[in-house]
Amino acid sequence: MRVNIETSVGAIVLELDTELAPISAENFLAYADAGDYDGTIFHRVIDGFMIQCGAFEPDMNQREGSRGGIKNEWENGLSNTRGTVAMARLGNQPDSATNQFFFNVSDNDFLDQPRDGAGYAVFGKVVEGLDIMDAIKGVATTTKAGHGDVPVEPVTINSVKRAD
Repeated sequence: MRVNIETSVGAIVLELDTELAPISAENFLAYADAGDYDGTIFHRVIDGFMIQCGAFEPDMNQREGSRGGIKNEWENGLSNTRGTVAMARLGNQPDSATNQFFFNVSDNDFLDQPRDGAGYAVFGKVVEGLDIMDAIKGVATTTKAGHGDVPVEPVTINSVKRAD
């Protein structure tokens, strides 16, 4: 299943792994189909690690995940390598992922290991737009509304739509 993410920097196409990560992929698609990602920003950008998005608006108001936490599929055989996407979650709460997700901009296989009872569940990969991902990881960041690593100039998700 492919998904187009239109950002203020350019387009990224994801291939979701609906076989190995069915819960995470379905959760992501439900938020996308509802338009819940539209108008959110990349709120945590750490070059050499990851870029996170899915919940915050440009003014740093947070959109809470409306679907509740999902089962963590971290043992699905997929690895947090460069260009993959994974569910963000709260520390010490393995099954807390809702609407936030992140792009691995480097190989982060340490996220595959249980840190607090579980690793981080990969559910897809970038198949087009790695250059856009790389452009986002390189933006200048600051602290905003108590959050670190926030882009100085917002990088917005304009829309997330199924491609097929």
